[in-house]
Amino acid sequence: MTALRKTKLAPAPKAAPFAIRAERASDVVAREALLDACFGENRHLRTCQRLRDGRAPAEGLAFSAIAEGRLVGTLRLWHVSAGGCPALMLGPLAVEVSSRKLGVGTALMDHALAAAKARGHRAVILLGDAPYYARFGFSAQKTGELSLPGPFERERLLSLELAEGALDGAWGMIAATGAPAPKAKGSRAGKAQHAVLAA
Repeated sequence: MTALRKTKLAPAPKAAPFAIRAERASDVVAREALLDACFGENRHLRTCQRLRDGRAPAEGLAFSAIAEGRLVGTLRLWHVSAGGCPALMLGPLAVEVSSRKLGVGTALMDHALAAAKARGHRAVILLGDAPYYARFGFSAQKTGELSLPGPFERERLLSLELAEGALDGAWGMIAATGAPAPKAKGSRAGKAQHAVLAA
């Protein structure tokens, strides 16, 4: 009689508690609610918002973190000119309170910076807490001569070069350079045009 061997099965690896994917149109309502919860409804008055108003995020550089089918984090990058040097502006980065201990913010940052580098972008600028963003390589070393279109705290204007020397000599006002945001599909003009095309 042949003895049956008992094979030990390795425990199945636990699924990651969240996944990062490209932002979808279906994320908009949840993203806006998350941003309101994290930054307050007056977030549209912040200085960095001047660089995003009426602009689309950089192509392929808007990300959502999803856990159990719901959005728990968001991060976007935007085209800017940093005193004549092409760069990306990062933000806002927001994570739902209950998901902050899962590493969502770090994962979104790592994913976004890797994607930006892979797409050939050379520098990223942000306005944020230096102790938090230093872990990703951000510092105020090359932002001392740069300004934003509104009030800001100098020590919070940080940058990361994805290509050495990308911000050498950067001086002056940071300005938006991204493509205009697409018009909302729900506008009256859009509905009227759709009705004509369908007739």
